[in-house]
Amino acid sequence: MRMRPTLSWTPTTDLLPGTTDLEPVVDALSAGGVLVLSGAGISTESGIPDYRGEGGSLSRHTPMTYQDFTASADARRRYWARSHLGWRTFGRARPNAGHLAVAAFARDARVSGVITQNVDGLHQAAGSEGVVELHGSLDRVVCLSCRAMSPRRELARRLEAENPGFDPVAAGINPDGDADLTDAQVGDFRVVPCAVCGGVLKPDVVFFGEAVPPRRVEDCRQLVRESAALLVLGSSLTVMSGLRFVRQASQEGKPVLIVNRDPTRGDPHAVTRIALPLGTALTAVAERLGIPVGGAAD
Repeated sequence: MRMRPTLSWTPTTDLLPGTTDLEPVVDALSAGGVLVLSGAGISTESGIPDYRGEGGSLSRHTPMTYQDFTASADARRRYWARSHLGWRTFGRARPNAGHLAVAAFARDARVSGVITQNVDGLHQAAGSEGVVELHGSLDRVVCLSCRAMSPRRELARRLEAENPGFDPVAAGINPDGDADLTDAQVGDFRVVPCAVCGGVLKPDVVFFGEAVPPRRVEDCRQLVRESAALLVLGSSLTVMSGLRFVRQASQEGKPVLIVNRDPTRGDPHAVTRIALPLGTALTAVAERLGIPVGGAAD
């Protein structure tokens, strides 16, 4: 299934209102077997903005689509210039209390798995293991011709060598690692080809309009089947790539719990939506369960 390039969703008036009652989450984690599905909202406290919350990046930024990236050399040049700058900011981001709490729940055998829609790697940096990166990761680069995979840091070195002195000031950084730059700031930025075959390089992330790999989808569906409950953290669930797992859990009779300050497209399938900041909410849950969260990760 391709990620629909749906950038907005209008909440209906019949959704359950948000609550501040954390007991349903405490109860679910007490029983164990909770599968976590996280979105951009869990990384906002690490300095990475989300798409659709207050001040979200969609108010000023349209994410790159797979069709535009593959069809236009100019689009790729603009993307790589902005992404090269944004990569530096992503590299400085550190896990926050929400990421650390999820890792602590897993260590205490409360969480059975983590699916993230994010491409920032912060769950892994916090200590979570076996994270399924639904939309890929900015840490990797793939060639669209020979499919060779390479580390992003290697591409960053090559781009720096080709573009000495490139250091514009961005208006903002987006959840996909794309910095807000004008065409004048992009200038004559030079893109480098695949070092193996000379083909077009793309970050190993799922762009809007691109298909999530079927095997990855099936792995996530299996995690849902094996779980006792689904806990959604910081996702509006606007795109089907994440919403389908909420629908699956609901159809299988698994309780769906959502922690998100704003209404989500998955609310009709949830038993509750807790409208609290994620770091505060998950830290409070950990305290009630007697699970130490620890300090910031290196």
